[in-house]
Amino acid sequence: PFSRLEFLGFILAEDGRKMSKRWGNIINPDDVVKEYGADTLRVYEMFMAPFEQTASWSTSSIKGSDKFLDKVYALSKKIGQTSSIESELHKTVKKVGEDIEQFKFNTAISSMMILVNALEAGNFTKSDYKTLLKLLAPFAPHITEQLYSELGEASSIHTSDWPTYDVSKLFD
Repeated sequence: PFSRLEFLGFILAEDGRKMSKRWGNIINPDDVVKEYGADTLRVYEMFMAPFEQTASWSTSSIKGSDKFLDKVYALSKKIGQTSSIESELHKTVKKVGEDIEQFKFNTAISSMMILVNALEAGNFTKSDYKTLLKLLAPFAPHITEQLYSELGEASSIHTSDWPTYDVSKLFD
């Protein structure tokens, strides 16, 4: 019923062992969601390692994903009239699209982190910001839906068209 099979790696406990009630090293996702939110948990789990690779949970590292989403939120207050990040934006659209198709979620998120840093340092338009939100939506559906709505969009971000890139704008 599917064209390919992707194997999922394990998420180990912070001590490097398999999570187990017996060892008392289980991370309860409800506790993480209560403290950081579901989007931060989703972004962290997809960023921590390649999809098929085993990785150890790190409670201290989840703060990086939380900080990333805070930056995305803060960018909503810095929208301008001109754009100085056109090339970086088109490179990111291309990379994230390819990475999602190849189940390379960690590198897709890394590309968006680089884009967010470029947005913080440069000028960007409402259209640029919407593109970032559309790229981030599969990873952080709640915050992107909220921010997209706050930009005046009546429809859901999840029913909007996926961003496209212009090959001529992939080069600096």
